Amino acid sequence: MKRTIIDASQLELNDKVVAIKRVSKTVKGGRTMRFSALVVVGDGNGHVGVGVGKSAEIPEAIRKGKEDAMKNIVEIPVDENNSIPHDIIGRFGSASVLLKRADQGTGVIAGGPARAILELAGIKNIRTKSLGSNNKQNVVLATLTGLKSLQTPEQVAKKRGKAVDEITG
Repeated sequence: MKRTIIDASQLELNDKVVAIKRVSKTVKGGRTMRFSALVVVGDGNGHVGVGVGKSAEIPEAIRKGKEDAMKNIVEIPVDENNSIPHDIIGRFGSASVLLKRADQGTGVIAGGPARAILELAGIKNIRTKSLGSNNKQNVVLATLTGLKSLQTPEQVAKKRGKAVDEITG
């Protein structure tokens, strides 16, 4: 499925730092410490992106992560309940995230890494379960993979050459 690239300069984006890790590299003179920051950006209206930044200082790593996330913004379909159109499992690495649509008033039932991306995407009613690995980066990317592979009933109907009423039943 072809995705259009969204121009981040036209969106009012909020950002959230999901994880900051201290990573080290052993060299001849000892260990060099650096920081890795996992950042999620979104406009709360169906646009969200994830990025990773690495640097010797934490603020610089966050800035780089935010820039990377702005380059990778995707559009997510949201239904009239501010939920997702259908249930799906997103997979990345050994992490899997089950995303289940929910009725109005349910709220966001999700763990920390998945919650960050869902809230910034503008999804207000959803139930999730993280399966497999609990590595924060892989959970966030598995959630994003699941959200990217969502299809609206209109897209499915067009692909099958049917009316929307036949698809939704």
